[in-house]
Amino acid sequence: MNASATVLGSADVDLGDRARVFVLALLVVSAAELIGSFTIQAGPGPIILLPLLWALLLGCAISLARGHLPNALKMETRSQWYASAVLQSALLLFVAKLGLLVGASLPKILASGYALLFQELGHFFGTMVFGLPVALLLGVRREAIGATFSVGREPSLAIIGEKYGMNSPEGRGVLAEYITGTVVGAVFIGLLAGFVAGLGVFRPDALAMGAGVGSGSMMAAASAAIAAQQTPEVAKEVAAFAAASNLITTTVGTYFTLFISLPFAVWAYSVLEPVLGKIGLKPRVQLPDVESNANQDELMEGAQREFSISERIVAWVATGAFALVGNWLAYKNAPFDALPGLAVMLAILAVGYAAYRLTGSRIPAVCWVSLAGMIATYPGVPYAADIAALTGKINFLALTTPMLAFAGLSIAKDIPAFRRLGWPIIVTSLMANAGTFIGATLIAQCFGQ
Repeated sequence: MNASATVLGSADVDLGDRARVFVLALLVVSAAELIGSFTIQAGPGPIILLPLLWALLLGCAISLARGHLPNALKMETRSQWYASAVLQSALLLFVAKLGLLVGASLPKILASGYALLFQELGHFFGTMVFGLPVALLLGVRREAIGATFSVGREPSLAIIGEKYGMNSPEGRGVLAEYITGTVVGAVFIGLLAGFVAGLGVFRPDALAMGAGVGSGSMMAAASAAIAAQQTPEVAKEVAAFAAASNLITTTVGTYFTLFISLPFAVWAYSVLEPVLGKIGLKPRVQLPDVESNANQDELMEGAQREFSISERIVAWVATGAFALVGNWLAYKNAPFDALPGLAVMLAILAVGYAAYRLTGSRIPAVCWVSLAGMIATYPGVPYAADIAALTGKINFLALTTPMLAFAGLSIAKDIPAFRRLGWPIIVTSLMANAGTFIGATLIAQCFGQ
């Protein structure tokens, strides 16, 4: 394994590296919230540029400019891996907040009935409906299977790696989807969701269900863009529906993609390739080399490494503190007023994570944390209204900005592999991401009230 892949919790990531990541993230969050939101009218719908976008871009700029910055600001590869791991831990705090929102809105969510159930079909098949034909027309061949059978997060890497191997065409395809989603997925889906929401064609709850694509950062970006166009009360419902949808996609997704989506993608490829392959661009042959193999190993290792519990606690507390700063700058809620709400969120997170560890980590941590949050604010549970009021002082949009800041600070390590993929498979990956959002939104719209 490449030396740069020695990442989380190792001696190579020293105290100075870790402190640099958190200090830079705080600066990026503060700058992004001060810049604020901008709306650009693009045809019939607006494109909303939120602070989370500025956080991602500023973090990315710092990450990419490491060779031109003073040592105190340099994000070396080991620091980028650390930032990526902080992001994975920080997502659980965001999940805790969403769980608290879901609990208060659970009666309304359950009333959506078949809409929430069947929209998952859009998530799982929309990637192929939108992505596979485009891939074949652009000259992508079996890589298209790996790139379009899912949104290509960590479970998808494991499924393809086990079945085909990461050096196979399918392996290169899922790696393309993974890298594309990591580098530009949140920005792309956020802009797309904001534009589609601005058209006024779909109900907010349908759009919110479409936002639950199975990726925490992408769901955060999409739901934030949708919520920004709603009233405060509807914005809370958007977050709740998106969280519920994302939870279903995350928990059911691994089994659905393994037993249904992947076999369907293989079958669809066998049917469409003889037809579309003849009229599309000439196939691009992508042979792996030593460098790309090392990069794949690095990505797999980085995705699978885990923080120690002390590192997780630091990541949770720091992310919460940064959210308080953003909450103050953007929504004028004084940090000391919102601090009790953050303490409750951290307690909910601790309970959920403890349940995750005590049950042998058999069920994903996001499920336990979500469940703890939902129980805490479910109508009728003692002190549910008080907990909802305390945690309601922290806007869920303020929690998305730190996550995207960490994502931006970690991006430069993925750029070499991103460049090697070639533009056709990158377009394919973006179409798959668009497909999962639009497909689920369409089905939710049809089955909803």
